[in-house]
Amino acid sequence: MNDLMEKLKKLLPTGNSPVLLLSIATGFIVAFLIAGFETLTDDLLLAEISSRPLWQIALAPGIGLLLAVSIIHFFGKNSGAGTSDEFVKAFHERKPRLPLRDLPVKLLAGAATIGLGGSLGLEGPSIYAGATTGITLSERFKNWLRREDIQVLLTAGAAAGVAAVFKAPATGVLFALEAPYRDDVNRRALLPSLFAAATSYVTYINLVGTKPVVQFLNDPEYRIGTDLKSVQVGSGESMAWFDASKLAELFTGVETGDLFGALLLGVLAGLGGRSMAWLVRWSKTQSRKTSFVPRVFMGGLLLAALAISADAAFGSPLTIGPGIEAMEWVVSPENGLGLIALLFGLRISATLVTLAAGGVGGLFIPLAAQGVILGQFTGELIGSDRPGLYPTLGLAAFLGAGYRAPISAVMFVAESTAGTFVVPALIAAAVSQLVAGKSSVAEHQHSVRLGHLERRFTLPVTSALTTDVLTVPPDASVSEFVYSHVLGRRELSVPVVDKEKYLGIISLSDISDIERNDWDETKIAELIKIELPAAMPSWSLRDAIAV
Repeated sequence: MNDLMEKLKKLLPTGNSPVLLLSIATGFIVAFLIAGFETLTDDLLLAEISSRPLWQIALAPGIGLLLAVSIIHFFGKNSGAGTSDEFVKAFHERKPRLPLRDLPVKLLAGAATIGLGGSLGLEGPSIYAGATTGITLSERFKNWLRREDIQVLLTAGAAAGVAAVFKAPATGVLFALEAPYRDDVNRRALLPSLFAAATSYVTYINLVGTKPVVQFLNDPEYRIGTDLKSVQVGSGESMAWFDASKLAELFTGVETGDLFGALLLGVLAGLGGRSMAWLVRWSKTQSRKTSFVPRVFMGGLLLAALAISADAAFGSPLTIGPGIEAMEWVVSPENGLGLIALLFGLRISATLVTLAAGGVGGLFIPLAAQGVILGQFTGELIGSDRPGLYPTLGLAAFLGAGYRAPISAVMFVAESTAGTFVVPALIAAAVSQLVAGKSSVAEHQHSVRLGHLERRFTLPVTSALTTDVLTVPPDASVSEFVYSHVLGRRELSVPVVDKEKYLGIISLSDISDIERNDWDETKIAELIKIELPAAMPSWSLRDAIAV
């Protein structure tokens, strides 16, 4: 086997070729993993649960949480419920590590959570599967790769996971590049991510088909507001027929009013995304603090209550699952503002409870669902006559603000709607970013990419402290300072301390004007520099240098 590997290594071109070939292999493997995961979760479990009586539907999420937490606890060595967060965390580590043994554990826990009605998305386990596959291949073929290629394959795997589960290759690439940073992108992994996402997408659609994830987004009825396949204009000999897909173009052009609507929805989505980010972080904290039995019991009870409440209000338990059914329900024009607002609150509550109870899954589709609901509410509130505009803008703005990934949010809209409303979606996403600030639902995100020296500046000031220094009292003489510190210990600057109180600094340059004959009589207190600020332990090295 080793001889074969050596021969392959000699045949393989140098440069970027190894990482590109491994990116293609990653995409191929990830497509099969996600196809199996989605089939089990969506087509078998969730479809079966959705056809059951209400009392069984209401109990299912609690059972799913119990199974998911048990799987993580007993088989995952308490690896935690994180999925996409683990990708971001590993990305920023000096030696990225995602153990292959945890992959089946996370996928099974995700299938239990989402397949039995938990309000999280499939993309979380999919990203974890892709990132783990990428990093495993990089470890297996490390002799072919540079050290930085490990991080590149990690990103390419995440892109493959998103591209497959959403059938949106461009979204997968952009999300994987944006996710590690709040205000930057990982440009170096662009080409491998493109290879991995394209391979994953092509393989995946040949396995499961091309049925859209969010079907109503590309439906002419949704964009026009009328249920038709074609329309007749005129009568008799003066008659013309329009295909619905062509007629939709007349309803989806960009108007000036659309841009003002995009600004308004961007502000609302930014505020909503900011609040959602705080609530998500709080829920994740609770899942780590609260013990096993109480959080699963309370989580199951609350999710059951939410499902029953949703069924009573909407005729269907719309809090069950990632949120696709909730999006399809809310875009119907006959729904009132009160019901739309209620659905917004119930869906957020279901997602937060699922997270707090230790469920395994992603937040991409739940955030998208909240955006569609908020957009529909806003459109109805201002009396918009553009049926598909505001839900689409809300999806892009809320998703972008929540994940700090505006480009991938707009790309998801573009790929899902065949390019409809892209310009106002860009405006809404940009405004939502400004309003949301630095908040994000993703843990471990860094602000921007940093070089080696810049990363050092972010270290705490305590990392550069020398603790074995002697101090000098204020009543010591210059002679004592010179002979004990400057000559005896080669210390050019020494802190002046009176008992436990810091007074200032004395340096060799401060005594340069003192005559040698006056050293014994001159006290340090007369020469001490007191204007220098004292650093706090919480400061970074950058803070100290700035002062």
